[in-house]
Amino acid sequence: MRSSGGFHGRRIQKTGGSTYIISLPKNWVTARGLGPGDVLLFTPRADGSLTIFAESSGPGETERRVVEVDNGMDTEHLFRRLIAEYIAGYPLLEIRTEGRMSPKTREVIRNFAQRMIGPEILEETSEGVILQDVVGANPLPIPSIIRREHQMVRAMHVDAMAAFRTRDASIARDVVDRDWEVDRLHWFLEKQVTSALRDARILATLGLTLPECSTYLLASRVLERIADHAVRIADSVAILGRDPTPDRLAAELDRMSVAAATALSDALDSLDTRDIAKANRVIDAAHELTRERDHILRELSSKRGRLAVGLAYVLESLERAAFYASDLAEIAINRAVESPPRVEEFVSARSAKLAVPATGS
Repeated sequence: MRSSGGFHGRRIQKTGGSTYIISLPKNWVTARGLGPGDVLLFTPRADGSLTIFAESSGPGETERRVVEVDNGMDTEHLFRRLIAEYIAGYPLLEIRTEGRMSPKTREVIRNFAQRMIGPEILEETSEGVILQDVVGANPLPIPSIIRREHQMVRAMHVDAMAAFRTRDASIARDVVDRDWEVDRLHWFLEKQVTSALRDARILATLGLTLPECSTYLLASRVLERIADHAVRIADSVAILGRDPTPDRLAAELDRMSVAAATALSDALDSLDTRDIAKANRVIDAAHELTRERDHILRELSSKRGRLAVGLAYVLESLERAAFYASDLAEIAINRAVESPPRVEEFVSARSAKLAVPATGS
């Protein structure tokens, strides 16, 4: 046996006419309660290595996380803590307090379970609540989550601009409410990636490499940020009130909106197809929007009061949405360089794009 850098080496031996065998380290076998006759499963990975695990053990079957919280904890702080625990990916999450759990704490936990994908209340006691992940590690492929996020973000962007043009507070509120749907998809994707990092068996079920998981997580974060800017545009409706937007300014903001939405779609397409030329066009378009922004800012300098403030919010959010699309394009370039597409992947990506229904209102 040879050891180097924490890795144990074994020589390949040949037995019979065509069978190759290697021995396993004794301490690894005994630490897992294995013995002669037990079956090991092998999962080949994209880098050429093999992951070995025992047949009887499933990923995360007995993992349980106990979290001690305080009844006096700020509700937002508690909610953020629960999100962090959710992303960690434990199948069972037990939240406990010292003594009886307060109704306020219990309400935050119930609200959390209703908003997330997967957690359901399994058991309640006077001192705690146990949540169980009922959907498992891979109920929805990560690329499908990204496409769904894109549909939702694009629809939010379109509706936020509709609310801005018409000063319709009900459409604006709807955009704000839908931001939670994007958030929960992002947190769910982040949970999947975190679980894959912790357990190679989960990574095998995702059908992705670790670099691909990282790429999609970055893409999801970009989409989540663009959704936040759709919310900011919707929030501007309350600031603007009934003050009309000058027609020329409204037309220019509409053009920026269309350009930002197109940049996002093209960036996502370049991520799927690894099209470096298209990704570069998205980045160039974002820089062009900066020049348009400067022109509109000069015109806004002559405005006063809440009209100027509200329009500045819309302008900034449109520009930020375009630059987040350019961030996604840069991620696409990195992915294309790291792993050029195979023919079957290109066909699959194009088919998936054609299958996505049009969104917006």
